[in-house]
Amino acid sequence: MRSTGRGLTYPVQKFEFDSHQQQPNQPAQVTQDTQIISYEIPMTGLADGGYFWFEAKASDSSSLTVSNAEWSVPCANKVQFSNTKHQEDSAKQSNSTFSIAITTFNRPSYCHNQLKAIAENKALRARLDTIYCTDQGTDLVKNQPGFNETSANLGSQLTYIQQANLGGSGGFSRGMFETLKAGKSSYTMLLDDDAISETECILRALQFADYTIKPAIIGGGMLHLDNRTVLYTQGERFTRNNVWMKPSQNLDYNHDFAAITLQDCPERHQRIDTDYNGWWMSLIPTAIMKEIGLSLPVFIKFDDTEYSIRALEHGYHTICLPGVAVWHQAWHDKDPSRTWEEYFFQRNRWICGLLHCTHPSLRFAVEMLRSDLASGLKLAYSAMYLHHMGLQDILRGPQYIVDSMPQKLGEVRKARQAFSDTQPVSDKALINEVLREHVSPFTAHDAKALRKTQKHATIKALFAHEKHAKNPRPEVAIPAQDVSWPSFVGVNTAIVTAPDGTTLNLFQRNNKLFRKMLRADALLALKMLRKWKKLSREYRSYDMASVESWDKIFNSTNNK
Repeated sequence: MRSTGRGLTYPVQKFEFDSHQQQPNQPAQVTQDTQIISYEIPMTGLADGGYFWFEAKASDSSSLTVSNAEWSVPCANKVQFSNTKHQEDSAKQSNSTFSIAITTFNRPSYCHNQLKAIAENKALRARLDTIYCTDQGTDLVKNQPGFNETSANLGSQLTYIQQANLGGSGGFSRGMFETLKAGKSSYTMLLDDDAISETECILRALQFADYTIKPAIIGGGMLHLDNRTVLYTQGERFTRNNVWMKPSQNLDYNHDFAAITLQDCPERHQRIDTDYNGWWMSLIPTAIMKEIGLSLPVFIKFDDTEYSIRALEHGYHTICLPGVAVWHQAWHDKDPSRTWEEYFFQRNRWICGLLHCTHPSLRFAVEMLRSDLASGLKLAYSAMYLHHMGLQDILRGPQYIVDSMPQKLGEVRKARQAFSDTQPVSDKALINEVLREHVSPFTAHDAKALRKTQKHATIKALFAHEKHAKNPRPEVAIPAQDVSWPSFVGVNTAIVTAPDGTTLNLFQRNNKLFRKMLRADALLALKMLRKWKKLSREYRSYDMASVESWDKIFNSTNNK
């Protein structure tokens, strides 16, 4: 069977057979009641997309077993990217090899399970050079029960590295760095420690990479770990006008295939091009790493987006390959604006903008203000402060960003502790003192009505008196799912549930602080805009992601 890019399906070829009797004019062989069927599919009419699959059905009076099904491509079509024609011809006769980079921080059981799954797949290990497992935590993977057996099983195919916590960008860059240094692998697969990956998907990505016309980054989709039929995304775009992201083809995030199957959503049969792929899994050719370097040294957030955009500017595309995915923890129990991650999220967003959006736009300043405004209207003043901290650090230049990387997390954690919205509620009895029931805020389908509500809430916060702002008795208890600014309209004090549901925080209105911080944000945004071109040149010329830059970072942190 096949489909077109419009989602229309039809049979390519139909076989009817009796396993006890050879059928005439059929490409099949009979061996002890087993029939082997093969068919070469014409690869035509695929410019707009489409899928191939097969369906098998027994007659009402018989049974049918399908085994050893596989898709294959002629080896002569394989492309190996090498320096000489002789190397290319010899490479076609053998399979390429790759390394895996896993970085972990205090998720030892997840990481160990990942290692065990890889160790058990013989086909995968036949193509594997080394797993670089970079442990940046205090609860170490090597102390997991059974790790010694796993390590012995993998033997020289496992390189276990302990280093200071340099975030996801530091851990993945270490694996990329070591791959380049070893000089054996054609690719490095970046793999999240807490993702559950089918090792078959890793092989599919590797096989596909061998047949691309020129080197390309091969990624896969993300399915929810706690809801296995829900696809978070199968491709995303980077929007340069606001330095943000969106799903490719404007497809929805979080599509549930249990509710709407692939055949029932024709829009998902179209070719889905992408600008970048999340680093839950991403196969990066060594040729690309040699040319454009490693990840940005930015700890976490936007490192995966920036890497693919950088590769694209050098002519290398990213492909989110259908049929390749991992199960990963969904984002619905995370909210960066409620944690220290907000600093890195906002700072790295605008570093990415400086690197790849060289012409400043007033929209950029509006976006900076919008992030601040949204945080302030929901009384998360710590997030506003982290925004400012991030913009101020960007203005210090790329040298500061690189030099401050190892200790920045500690500074950010300490800075946000000064705000009441970060402190857990010690008196749990307060939840019984809530004055009224929280009603989930309306979701305006009319964007104009929502903007009007936000405008009124902003004016009130800017000009309201403070006499009701410090009421210690909570007015409402707001659940994590409703922590957005509309829930806080008219609210001065609220008990707010953390995204993971484990703690409660007391949010208190402080309009005087809001006015002060919003004014500071406006000044910083305008300053960023005025200096944008100069900063962009500085960041683009510094080459933050070079192998040499990372070598210095690794050496400096290892020597401390």
